[in-house]
Amino acid sequence: MGRDKALLPWGETDLLGHALARLRTVAGDVRILSGSEPRYLDRGVPVLTDPVPDAGPLAGVLAGLATADDQPGLFLAVDLPKVPVALLARLVDLVEGYDAVVPVSARGPEPLCALYRSSCIEPIGRCFSRGDLKMTSFWPEVRVREMRPEELRVFGDVEELFRNLNTPEDLG
Repeated sequence: MGRDKALLPWGETDLLGHALARLRTVAGDVRILSGSEPRYLDRGVPVLTDPVPDAGPLAGVLAGLATADDQPGLFLAVDLPKVPVALLARLVDLVEGYDAVVPVSARGPEPLCALYRSSCIEPIGRCFSRGDLKMTSFWPEVRVREMRPEELRVFGDVEELFRNLNTPEDLG
């Protein structure tokens, strides 16, 4: 993209503002996972940095869960602006009996639009110990509820819902 995706315009705000607004609708406690450096301090919510440097999104999930006070953590990547609030709410509704609730599109799991419980912290830590930073690497150790494409269709075109914004053309 050539610049910080979070600050790209989206509607009447930017991608970060859009993500925060959707999360606030579903979750009472919203935080920003900012990577290795504290950024976006002007957004009025706590900003968390990664506890493991240069470890990618998995470190962000760990940071979020470590401060969630045993509440499930709802995670949404800033570059997924078409995920509707109703889908986020459904992830929350499905958590009972699971450690993670994750949509699965035709491309595969969407682990950056998912809900995770604190029971994932130790398995994630073991992944870091092994040097395995793949977002799904801890899943064999936890109870994962996958939302299959047929369940997701009620929220819209599944491919559009999870279309990442990676180029300037994707914004159009």
